[in-house]
Amino acid sequence: MKELPNPTFPISQIEFPRGSLHQSPRHQMGVNCTQIEKSAIEVSWAKHQDEVREAQKLRYEVFANEMGARLARTMEGHDIDLFDDYCEHLLVREGHTQKVIGTYRVLTPAQAKRAGGTYTDTEFDLTRLRFMRERMVELGRSCVHAEHRHGGVILALWGALFEFMSRNQLDTMIGCASIPMLHNGMVSGDAAASMWRQLAKSHLASVEFHVRPRLPLPIDELDGNLPVEPPALIKGYLRLGAKILGAPAWDPDFNTADLPMLMQVKDLPLRYRKHFAGV
Repeated sequence: MKELPNPTFPISQIEFPRGSLHQSPRHQMGVNCTQIEKSAIEVSWAKHQDEVREAQKLRYEVFANEMGARLARTMEGHDIDLFDDYCEHLLVREGHTQKVIGTYRVLTPAQAKRAGGTYTDTEFDLTRLRFMRERMVELGRSCVHAEHRHGGVILALWGALFEFMSRNQLDTMIGCASIPMLHNGMVSGDAAASMWRQLAKSHLASVEFHVRPRLPLPIDELDGNLPVEPPALIKGYLRLGAKILGAPAWDPDFNTADLPMLMQVKDLPLRYRKHFAGV
């Protein structure tokens, strides 16, 4: 079993080996893993390479098999890219089977420097956010197994993420929220264009935070007046206080329109602060 290396740069003022960085006081007293239990759900941070492989396998099942994404064939049946080795990987397991049913990956500021940037940088020009980078993490590759897409898994993931932010004195999260291009059985950007126009009216960040897509979705050439609902994950982000940073980019490999989103811990509504105790 391969132990993951310690990060070259410290993530916070508290210097733990990789894995123990995320542990709660209960873990340090002997509990086997960070625990946020919802109907026998266990949440932990990957400490070994084989645990990262479990997350990558779930990602392949969701992104390639279910959504039809074209992924690099680095390892058969796994979604692997160049950022994975720099990221912390959050896992949700089904309690009685220990199967990984949900995951996020987190790229910290120190590790983003080592990687030469974030995945979001490959889709958007983030120049206007440069003043935030020292305390900004990137969330990415989020997915939940089709049989477990209920509130408990998502809340468990978010609870662990906000706990991580608080412990490591980080205050900003960015990432790309994907909108499928498939609508009513046809591949089209109309649904994505319509969601962008709807959400820009109510959830667009102020202009000093706006970013530019490197491969823009051609909004002006699409029907932006469809009565469509945003995906559940995007609606969840918005309830947590997230803002949209500009028009979507087109990701041809995943065949999605990606919205740039930013969430700051200070904007988390009070009701969620109470739910995610300690934030």
